[in-house]
Amino acid sequence: ENKHEEKVQDPDRREDETKREMGSKTWADLAGEMKMFLWNPEERTCLGRTAKSWGLILLFYFIFYTCLAGMFAFCMYVMLLTLSPYTPTYRDRVSPPGVMIRPYLNGFTIAFNVSQPSTWQPYVDSMHHFLAAYDDKVQEEKNIECVSGQYFIQGGNESEEKKACQFKRSLLQNCSGIQDPTFGYSKGQPCIPHAWHCISYKDGCLFFLQIIGYRPGAGVPVSVDCKVQKGNESDLGSVDFYPGNGTFDLMYYPYYGKITHVNYTSPLVAMHFTDVKKNYLVPIQCSLNGKGIINNVNSDRFLGRIIFTLSIGK
Repeated sequence: ENKHEEKVQDPDRREDETKREMGSKTWADLAGEMKMFLWNPEERTCLGRTAKSWGLILLFYFIFYTCLAGMFAFCMYVMLLTLSPYTPTYRDRVSPPGVMIRPYLNGFTIAFNVSQPSTWQPYVDSMHHFLAAYDDKVQEEKNIECVSGQYFIQGGNESEEKKACQFKRSLLQNCSGIQDPTFGYSKGQPCIPHAWHCISYKDGCLFFLQIIGYRPGAGVPVSVDCKVQKGNESDLGSVDFYPGNGTFDLMYYPYYGKITHVNYTSPLVAMHFTDVKKNYLVPIQCSLNGKGIINNVNSDRFLGRIIFTLSIGK
């Protein structure tokens, strides 16, 4: 029994002795042990390994990671061989265009007071900034005049630079910002350009987001109309469209991509809201109309249409 008790007590005694030994070491002893671990001159080891051991392990990891990098580079190379820098290999977007609007400052509500310029000046600045690319002089220098009413199809190699048709700012007439630099905001009659390619609402214009190779309307220009989404139609009043017919001319399509169609500017349709009910939230829906256009999907407010709100105070 005594021997058994001694065996049971031995581990506890050893732990106590170890603790006492560790407690008796000075900082100098610990520093010496660390120094010996970093470099042992007798065994000529660094961090417990000889030069040969370090050389072998570093060589292994060098070869290992070099092989991994090589495999990754090879996979990327093979994948890039299947891609074209000019046209997407796979197009998972829906073929009908989507719509957006400008000026897009605070979501899809355009709200301002006519008597307070500080409330509408940001919209005006945004319009001028956006339409700068459409200045008549800029368009005349960079782009060419095209035949209206037909697609501008350009052949040749896909890497060849494509020409772009002129869309001059002056075509927007009362919404060009030339005659009225405030785009009607100072009178409570805002202009909202409408453009198309997929459509994105930019600076008061509706425009299409560029879809490479897309030919809208199946030979017939796509038009735009606007109405009150919910409520009385009289809340919206009259709407003027510029250019006058409110359509996107076929000559601006198809689009060949930003690499080759370098000077391309999306055509616009500007909407001039001249008689909107004041001091009231008016929800408006502007839709595209044409063959192949889908604009009635309730789950997507941007597919073929755009919904926004006008709130004009006196």
